[in-house]
Amino acid sequence: MTNDIFSELQTETTAALDHLEDEMKKIRTGRASSGMLDSIQVVVYGSPMPLVAVGSVTIPEAQQIQITPFDPSNIQAIASAIRDDQSLGLNPVDDGRVIRVQIPALTTERRQQIVKQLGEKAEECHIRTRNARHEALRAAKKKKDDKEISEDDVRRLEKQVDDLMATIKTKIDTIVAQKEKEIMTV
Repeated sequence: MTNDIFSELQTETTAALDHLEDEMKKIRTGRASSGMLDSIQVVVYGSPMPLVAVGSVTIPEAQQIQITPFDPSNIQAIASAIRDDQSLGLNPVDDGRVIRVQIPALTTERRQQIVKQLGEKAEECHIRTRNARHEALRAAKKKKDDKEISEDDVRRLEKQVDDLMATIKTKIDTIVAQKEKEIMTV
């Protein structure tokens, strides 16, 4: 019975970590990365599609992303979708065949702002995992009160939960530290 609670907690914390990693991909480091454009949805043929479904994304230079549309008639839709994503702040340029996105160099002030954003994203992840922990412990207490599990089972589960939370915290801190180092490297 406690396995159900623990596996649910693992699922929730894994989802929180995955979300954090996805958010880290979107944060600009001053270097081009195809992951920066993962969240872009392009409206083609009347329906939104992920950017990778309408064109190939390559990194020809450290400061540039190049998108080659599978169908050249979609070039304007792709450029507009990238331009419209204000969180990226990118300005794509097309030459009729390919779209080039120059990644501007980051100033020291901008790097510090991005590091601050990193901290906020990490805190959101910590909050999400803590909430999952509270739910798991609440569920265990309810099962104990309903006499479905014993006090020893609850203590064992609490130890498992605490161990998992320590592991998750370390992973979050590692992810953020790596990204911070990447951002602050000129």
